[in-house]
Amino acid sequence: MPKRIVVVEDNAVNRKLVEIILSKAGYEVSPAADAEQGIALARSGHPDLILMDIHLPGMDGLAATRLLKEDPATRRIPIMALTALAMNGDEERILAAGCDAYLGKPVRHESLLEAVARLLPARGEADA
Repeated sequence: MPKRIVVVEDNAVNRKLVEIILSKAGYEVSPAADAEQGIALARSGHPDLILMDIHLPGMDGLAATRLLKEDPATRRIPIMALTALAMNGDEERILAAGCDAYLGKPVRHESLLEAVARLLPARGEADA
């Protein structure tokens, strides 16, 4: 059974690019255009990983991450921030909000697949 990944990204081009990269690598991808949709997909589908953009319309990705990490039903799902934020302290702030990893934009094919592969084995081990 392929690993399931929710991709929360408001930019349609970026969302489609990540979806194509992950789908071609054998992952099952559920796209979400905003935080609320991403949270709903996480709660209903219990994915193996969530890729979360930080700058989203309405609720931002950090607030969505906090909600998911506070919810017993979704707290164990790893969340990787996908963001163009590159200022001093941003990575620390993102990790402090509950994200398990951080990947800068623009997303590069190899970097994305490596980062995803690093997070997914940890989930299987944690559930064992």
